[in-house]
Amino acid sequence: MTQSVKRRGKPRIVISEIDCKRLTDLAAAVYNRFPDIAEELQAEMDRAQVLPGPSVPDNVVQMGSTVEFRSDSAQQRRVTLVFPGEADIAQNKISILTPIGAALIGLSTGQSIAWLTRDGRQHQLTVVSVEQPFVAVGGAPETGLSAMAGQG
Repeated sequence: MTQSVKRRGKPRIVISEIDCKRLTDLAAAVYNRFPDIAEELQAEMDRAQVLPGPSVPDNVVQMGSTVEFRSDSAQQRRVTLVFPGEADIAQNKISILTPIGAALIGLSTGQSIAWLTRDGRQHQLTVVSVEQPFVAVGGAPETGLSAMAGQG
């Protein structure tokens, strides 16, 4: 299957300006170590509609969002989409640098997408619900040091 055929059936996605910048930078930074996932993540950024953070609807998967999705095997999972350093499968925190993480970004409730596992098998997932993290003044999700800076 060629790249153009594979991309044709993908749903419209929306990304915040800040997520687009961070994820584009991340894809470039990891390209030498993980070229396949870096290319897939960059392809998602290239096809996304980029909006100012406050304009992104609440039902869109963003970095830090908790997402419930159903897979083609009828399994339903609830995960939080995070940057690589925050990933912890035991806490259902999945990295954007996984095939499923790159597939989820920008989708909204009810949308479905086909995605490839690292061994090349194709699967389908459908977003059931999206919850956004606490948002600080300025529109960025509270994580790590930025969350701690707001205390006190």
